[in-house]
Amino acid sequence: MGNVYKNQGPQGTTDPGLPGTTAGSTTTEEPPAGDAAGEAAPDAPGAAPEVTRGRAVVARLARLRAWRERYPRVARAVWWATTVLSVALVYLALLLPVPLAGFEPRMLLRLPGEAVVVAAVLTALPRRPRVVVAALGGAGLAALTVVDLLDMGFGSYLGRGFNLVLDWELLGDARSYLADSLGGTTTTLLTAGVLVLVVVLFAGMAAAMVRIGTVLGRDAQKSTRATLVAGTVWITCSILTVQVAGQPLTVHRAAGALNAQTDRVRETLRDEAAFGRQARADRFGATPGAQLVPDLRGKDVVFTFIESYGRSAIEDPVMAPGVDRTLASSTAALRKAGYRAKSGWLTSATYGGSSWLGHSTTLSGLWIDNQQRYRTVMASDHLSLTKAFRKTGAWDTVGVMPGVQKSWPEQKYYGLDKVYNAFQLGYRGPKFSWSTMPDQYALEAYQRLVHGRQRDKPLMSEIILTSSHQPWAPIPKMVGWDELGDGSVFGPIAQAGRKAGDVIADTTASREEYGKSIQYSVTALTQWLERYGTDDTVLVFLGDHQPISRVSGTHASRDVPISIVAKDPKVLDRIADWGWTDGLRPAHGAPVWKMSAFRDRFLLAYGSTPHPSGG
Repeated sequence: MGNVYKNQGPQGTTDPGLPGTTAGSTTTEEPPAGDAAGEAAPDAPGAAPEVTRGRAVVARLARLRAWRERYPRVARAVWWATTVLSVALVYLALLLPVPLAGFEPRMLLRLPGEAVVVAAVLTALPRRPRVVVAALGGAGLAALTVVDLLDMGFGSYLGRGFNLVLDWELLGDARSYLADSLGGTTTTLLTAGVLVLVVVLFAGMAAAMVRIGTVLGRDAQKSTRATLVAGTVWITCSILTVQVAGQPLTVHRAAGALNAQTDRVRETLRDEAAFGRQARADRFGATPGAQLVPDLRGKDVVFTFIESYGRSAIEDPVMAPGVDRTLASSTAALRKAGYRAKSGWLTSATYGGSSWLGHSTTLSGLWIDNQQRYRTVMASDHLSLTKAFRKTGAWDTVGVMPGVQKSWPEQKYYGLDKVYNAFQLGYRGPKFSWSTMPDQYALEAYQRLVHGRQRDKPLMSEIILTSSHQPWAPIPKMVGWDELGDGSVFGPIAQAGRKAGDVIADTTASREEYGKSIQYSVTALTQWLERYGTDDTVLVFLGDHQPISRVSGTHASRDVPISIVAKDPKVLDRIADWGWTDGLRPAHGAPVWKMSAFRDRFLLAYGSTPHPSGG
């Protein structure tokens, strides 16, 4: 439908409303000999394949002309419909990216400046170069549209744009998350659907640009005048900052998106070298083991990350009431058991996901906000907070990682003697969406396999709790600690819980269930401490990042709460000058530090002596 066929009528005129039809005529040319219906004559014996194909093309064109002439109104309607759809497709692509959260239709009432440029180029070119440029430009616009859509998704879920250099591997993680949340079959169908849509987008965008070029080329003079008028209007409205429905009328979002991606790639390549130098410099890199955390000698220290435990859980009006009640009751229960707590805020290096960036930032003392930085640190000798305990020789070190379901080479960087993954904790119950097991079970398994055993040294542990991982359905419930067994007790609870598919796309349900999941995780952890903690147990627990913006809000901070809990008053006395709030709920105005500052503050507070390395 992208070609224009001008069939001359008796007076040599054409119907300007429909390419390929003749005003006042029903036939324009004789069908090929040998076929009164317009079919090509049979090929002669030994005819070349090129000739055969050429005749086939001629036959198809003849049939198309005949159909147009037989049904002129239908043909005209189809022509206009495809033209309008082509313009709409290109127009919408030029308006991307737009925010997914808070999107309003009025955002589409804009004139993209790139449309004027495209019209000018296509109008100026001869027919054949115009077709080539239009097809290539359409493919390029389709590629930019795919990146824009990824950018919108990353902005909504992770609070940052898509990085062309670093983020492709995260798409595999996204697919695994969907498989855990929605099931393998649904995920396979969705993946296939997305791939088909991408192919259709490339083909459709190229065809749309060719169609637009063809329409513009039919009357170059009129198209040139219209383009000049549109350009003048765009420049004038841009200078005068004209607005429609509270939005600027003129935009250049496609060019801006392309520039942003170019700048992001350039900055990523520069950052790789600069961060490598930064990672080699370590304030405690040359500190002897005897001078690391001497004030915690003899203590069992437990570092625990609660998935997606962010400031919104404590301060958002929907989630906060239930979470705050849980924090208050847990603070009271721990106080009754002899424990005291202090709490503050850390600003996470990530948002909505990529939890490992939050873990590594906290424990390395470096700001790790992308995958390249993460890989750099994991391959370095930069001292992690957990490895500092191992370096002393005074602690056994262990990790409990119910979310790890494959080899985990990061164990070396974190200095963990032993890591228990999802398959080594003895769990035989159901998965709870992405989470392989309830937090209560993971903590009981930690107690059974590690914490409750006699040992010659105190224990330093890193535990990652996963029950508050999105999509927050189904959510486990607390059961009697003596009833946990192999986890089969959670079967009926999982069956009775909400389905992930009912929550994952529902903002209200997601917010409500997210709050419940945080209540569950905090309850499980504090009850474990009440039940199994000793006079020498020191618990440090915090969130790794805020939940996605659909839950936390479009303008939410990246802050997460952090608490230190202990029976020995000397442990909390060491951080008395931090200004943290008493109890498990940090006050709104409690100090806020970058997450990367925690390692050094913790090491200094508990008696470590700096000995820099690496410059």
